[in-house]
Amino acid sequence: MPKASQVFDYEGRFGLVTVLEAAAQLIGVAATAVAIEELVRFGATRAAKRAGAGPTVIRDIGTATRLIALIVVLSAVFRVTGFASDLSLLTFSGIGALVVTLALQTTLTNVISGILLFSDGAVRLHDQVEYSGVKGSVERVALRNTWIKTQEGAIAIVSNSSLSNGPLINHSALERISKKYAIE
Repeated sequence: MPKASQVFDYEGRFGLVTVLEAAAQLIGVAATAVAIEELVRFGATRAAKRAGAGPTVIRDIGTATRLIALIVVLSAVFRVTGFASDLSLLTFSGIGALVVTLALQTTLTNVISGILLFSDGAVRLHDQVEYSGVKGSVERVALRNTWIKTQEGAIAIVSNSSLSNGPLINHSALERISKKYAIE
C-alpha cells in the first residue's frame, strides 16, 4: 500500500486513487499559495506606495512574493510526489530564502536606511544638506533614495544607504536634532 504522500508505491506501480489525491493536494496548495501571495503583495505594495516607494521597489515586492509562492508550490510538488524528504524540503527552503535575500540585499539596505534616516530626524523635506560635495535642499525622501536639489537647479539622487554611511551634513536640523537627542 503506498504512503499518502507518494504517487508511486514501492514497486513503482501507478495508482489512480493516489494520483487523484496527489492532484487534489497540489491544487489546494497552489491555490492557497497564490491567494496568500496576492494578499501579501497587495498589503506590501499598498504600504510601499503610501511610503512613497517608486515603481522599482513595488516591482521588487511583487517579484519576491511570487518567488516565495513558487518555492512553496515546488516544495509541495516534491513532497506530494515523494521525491523530497523533510530534510531536503528544509534545505530547499533555506536555499530559496538565501537567494531572495541576496537578490534584494541592496534594496532592503536602502529601504531600512531610508526608514532610519527619516525616523531619526536626520533628514526632512527642504533641509539644507551637504553630502559628498553635493550641497542643496532635500526635495524628496523615498524608501530607496533621497533627492537633493542643488543650488544650480540640478537634482542629485543619492541612495539612502550612502547617506546613512555619511558623512551627511544637515545645516537645517541643528535645533530639531538638539531637542530630540539633548545635544548642546
